[in-house]
Amino acid sequence: MRIAQVAPLYESVPPKLYGGTERVVSHLTESLVEQGHDVTLFASGDSVTTATLVPCCREALRFSNCVDPIAHHILMLEEVCRVAYEFDIIHFHCDFLHFPVSRRQRTPHVTTLHGRLNIADLVPLYKEFREVPLISISDAQRAPLPWVNWQGTVYHGLPQDLHCAGRGNGRYFAFLGRIASEKRVDRAIEIARRSGIPLRIAAKVDRADEEYFNTEIRPLLRGSGVEFIGEIGEREKTEFLGGALALLFPIDWPEPFGLVMIESLACGTPVIGWNCGSVAEVITHGVTGFVVNSMDEALKAVQRLDDIDRRRCREVFEERFSVERMTSDYLSIYWRLQRSRGMPVAIGSGSA
Repeated sequence: MRIAQVAPLYESVPPKLYGGTERVVSHLTESLVEQGHDVTLFASGDSVTTATLVPCCREALRFSNCVDPIAHHILMLEEVCRVAYEFDIIHFHCDFLHFPVSRRQRTPHVTTLHGRLNIADLVPLYKEFREVPLISISDAQRAPLPWVNWQGTVYHGLPQDLHCAGRGNGRYFAFLGRIASEKRVDRAIEIARRSGIPLRIAAKVDRADEEYFNTEIRPLLRGSGVEFIGEIGEREKTEFLGGALALLFPIDWPEPFGLVMIESLACGTPVIGWNCGSVAEVITHGVTGFVVNSMDEALKAVQRLDDIDRRRCREVFEERFSVERMTSDYLSIYWRLQRSRGMPVAIGSGSA
C-alpha cells in the first residue's frame, strides 16, 4: 500500500526530546516500512526515517526562528495535495488544518486527532466537516464530539525493544512530560513530600509556561526531596522510569492518551494517575497502577505499590501497547477506507 504520513512540523520525527505526536508518527511510519509498505513522510527536514522523507521545513519549528508556524503547515499541505494522486491513503496528524482541501481530494484520507476536543470553538468546525474520517486515541477523547465520523480508536504503541523493565531500585517517584498547570506537578510534589519519598522531575518548560513555572512551581522545588532534572531524551527514559517506584501522573485535564503512561509500563513501572481523560483506559486499577480521585486516594495508593507486580506491568504493555498492535489497527482502517471508496491498491506494496 502507498501511504502518506503527514506530521506536525513543531518537532522532528522522531523528536529529539519532548514530542508525543511526532514520536508516535515515527513508530508507525517505521513499522509500516518494515512490513513492506511504500511510505512517504511529510515532516521537518531534520527528521530521520526509513520512509521517503519530504522535508517541509529545514528543521523542527521549535528549534528554528519561526514566528508563524501556520505558514509552514499550509505550505506542507499544498505539497501533500499536489502529489495526493500518488498514494492509496493519506494519514494526517496535524489536527484540522487540511479539512478544506482534503474534502476536495479524491484520494482516501484519515486523520488521527492527538489533542483535546472539549473546546467550544471546535464544535461548529467539526459540524461543518462532519464527513471527514477521524481516529481517536482513546474513547474518552471522543466524549465532547460523539457525532463526528469516527473510524475507530487506536491506542498508541511503542516498539517492544525500545525500553526494558527496571526494578524500581532507585527508590524515588518519577514525573515525566512537561510543566503546565493541567499536568499538576504540584500534586506530584505534594505526594512525594507527604509520603517521604523523593521525586525526580524530568520535564520540558514551554515558553508559554515559563511564568507558571517560575511563580508557582519553582518555589516548591526548594528544600530536599525534589529534584528538577529538566527535559530528557528517549535514551534516558529507560533508566529514569525503570528506576522509579512509580510514575506520578496527577493530571487535571481530559488527557487524550498520555504516552508517558505506556512508556512507564514498558519499563515495568506502575502508574498512580488521576481519573481524568484516558487514564482509566490505559491503567488497570490494582494491576498496572492505581486510578485515584483525590490526594488521600493517591497517598493510600503509595502504600499499596508493593501489591503491583512490575513484571505484569511489562506484560500488559506488550499485550496492549506494542507498535505491532497499533500498526495492525491502523492498517485495518486504511483497508476499510480503501474498500469503501472503491480505489485500486498498488500491487505488491505490502499487506495488512
